[in-house]
Amino acid sequence: MTRRNAGFGLIELLIALGLGVLLMSGATQVFLSARETYLAQYAAAIAQEDARFVLSKIAQEIRMIGMFGCLSADSIINAPAVFQTPVSWQGAAGSRSWRFVSGDVGLQGTRPDWTVVSDCKRYAQAYAGQPGPLEPGETAFALRNVVYWFENGQLKTGPGKAVLLDNVAAFEVTFGVASSAAGASVQRYEQSPSSLASIRSLKIALTLRDPKARVKDQTYHLVVALRNRLG
Repeated sequence: MTRRNAGFGLIELLIALGLGVLLMSGATQVFLSARETYLAQYAAAIAQEDARFVLSKIAQEIRMIGMFGCLSADSIINAPAVFQTPVSWQGAAGSRSWRFVSGDVGLQGTRPDWTVVSDCKRYAQAYAGQPGPLEPGETAFALRNVVYWFENGQLKTGPGKAVLLDNVAAFEVTFGVASSAAGASVQRYEQSPSSLASIRSLKIALTLRDPKARVKDQTYHLVVALRNRLG
């Protein structure tokens, strides 16, 4: 009677090793795919959070553009020339500057660029920085000269061009204008409106790019209505 040998033969062992390699390769691919998905989602979340922070800051500043107090800018004594052009968007594509005069929204906690003191009835006067003590019946309105630069893939702000945001692929500002100075609703958006008095809102388009190309460029839009008429 012939006795069978116990254990695995060479063929069975090779088959088992092959199946093990296939299983390990599949598990590795699943792991790498999950890792890439996680990194892509993380990159998108970081870009979204950066955009949310910057655009929320800009929105607060836009709402206060042209806030010169309770009297018109034309009636302010010693008003600087920039009060007559409280917002501008200049430069070529890829290197632009955006400047505007905005009421102090109380976020910077530093000395304002100007202060308008008014009795809100007959007179208003502009002072550089902060004025002295107010007289009874006077109100002070703090103003700031806000500047943003888009250059070299960065969004910068302040007189020292501090970097606010990196990996910026595009940054565009357009103005929502009414049909006339008396119009209330926005009819179209322009980059260089001919009349400040017809501006009713500003639209911001911010495009962020992942430096490692894990996700496509993400574009975020913001539209903010002006609380104060210009011009």
